Amino acid sequence: MDRIVSDSFRRAPSEVVLLSAGPGDLELLTIKAAKALAAAEVVLLDELVDPRIVELAPLARVIRVGKRGGCRSTPQAFICRLMRRYALQGQRVVRVKGGDALLFGRAGEEIDFLRRAGIAVRIVNGISAGFAAAASLGVSLTHRDHCHGITFVTAHTHDHGEPDWAALAATGTTLAIYMGMSRIASVAAGLLRHLPGHTPAAIVQGASQDCETCLLTTLQRLTGDAERIVFGRPGVILIGAALAEARVEAKGAMVGADRVCLS
Repeated sequence: MDRIVSDSFRRAPSEVVLLSAGPGDLELLTIKAAKALAAAEVVLLDELVDPRIVELAPLARVIRVGKRGGCRSTPQAFICRLMRRYALQGQRVVRVKGGDALLFGRAGEEIDFLRRAGIAVRIVNGISAGFAAAASLGVSLTHRDHCHGITFVTAHTHDHGEPDWAALAATGTTLAIYMGMSRIASVAAGLLRHLPGHTPAAIVQGASQDCETCLLTTLQRLTGDAERIVFGRPGVILIGAALAEARVEAKGAMVGADRVCLS
């Protein structure tokens, strides 16, 4: 009898929500994201997400599963197993990722793992750091007077090699380079073999956040000027003619080596 009663109250497996927390400013969360958080019972929280986001998930058990380049991180396989465990228990699981979950967030691995386990996945999109950086600079990354598109690229390949800088330079697009803060010198050197030194460049760290800093420079001066930024903080490197339209008027602004305005 006890077994029959317990089985009757067993919850069916739940879906997992892959939720994009945006670049950091919680006001940039979508309404859909806020609703998913309000209903969550388990929240798996990335390292780069504003920790105050948990205030939007009052019912949830919060598990911090930080991943930050160059630091000790929660293994991806363990994160996948946590999602599977709680979803199979029927709990409403929300996996919170910085930026947009589908852009360099290992979402592909998590989606594949959950689908193979028979667990449905729902994706909530958000604003990627590259777009937040463009907003901070007041520039269109696809300004038609300067380029015909944008290319999102990581600064290192899965096997820790270099991207094909020649092919990327040949696209004629704005380059939004992620996970490149520790490789600025190699990024600049790789692109300088194929692009002129006066090509506009920018680095934005903490886009949309109170700690935001922006650097406007050129490809030739990128490595030297970057010595004045705070390493160890995530950032986006933007390269291309469209950056000529950028304006840095916000807090934490740096323009080349000539004028510095730090908050």
